[in-house]
Amino acid sequence: MLNVQNIQVLKGPQGTLFGRNTTGGAILVQTAEPSTEAAGQARLSYGRYNEVRGQAYATFGLSDRVAIDAEGLYSGGDGWQRNISNGKRVGDYENWSVRLGLKADLTDDISILLRYQHDDNDDPRPLLPSGYRDSAFGSGAPFFAAPGEITYRKNEVALGSFPTDREYFRAKANLYQATIRADLGFANLTSYTQYRKEDVDAAIDGDYYATEIYQLGLPNDNKTFSQELLLTSKPGGRLQYTVGLFYFENTDTYRVYFDYFPAFGLTERSDVSRFGSSTTTRSYAAFADFTYELTPQLFVTAGGRYARDQIDGAYFIAPFDFPNRNFIKTFNPAAYEAARQEHFTPRLVLRYKPTDDTSIYASYTRGYKAALLDVGGGSGNYVRPEKITAYEVGAKYDGDRVSLEGSAFYYDYKDLQVSLYRFGQAQILNAAKSEIYGLDAQVRFDVTDSFQVAAGGAWVHARYKRFQDAPVYTPCLTTLSPTAPAGFENCLTGGISFPVVPAQLTNTTMQRTPEFTGNLAMTYRTELAGGELVLSGNLYYSSSFFFGPSGIQFRQGGYETLSLRAQWTDPSDRFSLAFWGDNVTNSRYLTQVQYNNNGVGGNWSKPTTFGVEFGAKF
Repeated sequence: MLNVQNIQVLKGPQGTLFGRNTTGGAILVQTAEPSTEAAGQARLSYGRYNEVRGQAYATFGLSDRVAIDAEGLYSGGDGWQRNISNGKRVGDYENWSVRLGLKADLTDDISILLRYQHDDNDDPRPLLPSGYRDSAFGSGAPFFAAPGEITYRKNEVALGSFPTDREYFRAKANLYQATIRADLGFANLTSYTQYRKEDVDAAIDGDYYATEIYQLGLPNDNKTFSQELLLTSKPGGRLQYTVGLFYFENTDTYRVYFDYFPAFGLTERSDVSRFGSSTTTRSYAAFADFTYELTPQLFVTAGGRYARDQIDGAYFIAPFDFPNRNFIKTFNPAAYEAARQEHFTPRLVLRYKPTDDTSIYASYTRGYKAALLDVGGGSGNYVRPEKITAYEVGAKYDGDRVSLEGSAFYYDYKDLQVSLYRFGQAQILNAAKSEIYGLDAQVRFDVTDSFQVAAGGAWVHARYKRFQDAPVYTPCLTTLSPTAPAGFENCLTGGISFPVVPAQLTNTTMQRTPEFTGNLAMTYRTELAGGELVLSGNLYYSSSFFFGPSGIQFRQGGYETLSLRAQWTDPSDRFSLAFWGDNVTNSRYLTQVQYNNNGVGGNWSKPTTFGVEFGAKF
């Protein structure tokens, strides 16, 4: 978005102010509202692989009390991967969105903001993995694969030829929002209403192998409605508060098809091949958060949120039950009762200000992920809620030329929810106990008025303390045999290459959690031809981590990426020209590993890209 006013990154569980499923934190993006003063800006860039990106934003007043704005975004380009089956380049994409807004000041004390947004995406890139292989796991290819039909190269994929002709991901979404603000004199009242409808269709390869074994179609219909009321205090008093009510409803329906599965006589998508699932989730919450100034230097914040979550209308059609519509599986009242739960998530923060530029704080917070009925995996399992208790201490300093901040944190998880895949299906299970603790810090230093340096880093120790029946993917090594290990007895005759063998894990590294991450950024400004030249760069580093759900499989080694940008702005400050480069060191690393019983694939980072951008504003 071009009209962003500010971005807030809130670390750690945010269960008090934001509720369910915000166990990792929250990112708040605030955009500018329509203005009666006419203004606008636009950007157009072109880069490697014929990537085009265009953005435009404009706002103006219809009267002294009514204003509108509009923003559009388009991005498209050629893919950078090559299909080894036919030598063609794959991954072409085209995405666009439009966002409209109308703001009316009904009175001096009441205003309303209406927004509509439409998103249209046609982007197969996340669904184009290469085959996976590493020294510990070995090959991720199915046992029946021919060597000439597998690729492990970073710029290649193995896609067969089948009736749908390609993998794809297409999504259309419509978003409607209404924000009403009222000045009540003693406080401000705000109402946020939002409705979102999204329709998705996708087609994915299930074996990461050039000869097509089976192809899944994954249409999804999603509807989300939320309503929030906030009463916030006026600034300036010793007591500051936020009190609110919240309602959330989400209906998620998957209609899963075998687009191609010749072993079952299926060569195209049809209702005969359909299975899938649906569920409706509702959440009700009331919350309050108070900050009191004990002295001009000492502040205490205390708050809590009471929430009630429930699931309705859940069902699933298990795979291979599809010839008979009577195999639709619903849940008994006991399952719904187990998933209907109440949670209280408090927080407490003490903050001390030795000077106007310095703060020292300590916090205690709690959060949770709601309980689930696991319809997606065709299992119908009840998944317990994930709960987290977090402690943090830290300090911040913001001076004229230097700003510093650092913190230490400890997160205690119970029943952490972990995903795995069996035969292309997502399933969820609980890890009994987990913990994360670490340190993070960042610094900004204005070396001169023209040269600024910023750096940050985090060290994280994340472990499954106790994980019973953790899923470990193991290559199929045997045929039917009475002496075969558990989980291997029928793997070949069942067409399974990588059965999931449960393991008991203790003190094992969490998946997707590097121990160290850091970044270094520099910005230099100088005059050039009457205008301003800005040179900037950002170097990011991540240590190694594991993609596997057991925390011990599918390793990604440490890597770094470097982005550079040079931008010149003309003397009028209206036009700009920039040259940019991303991943200029051409680091190649896995962005995800897609694992299931039939094969393991890996999505790789993009190679070096570079281009030019033109901007204008008025």
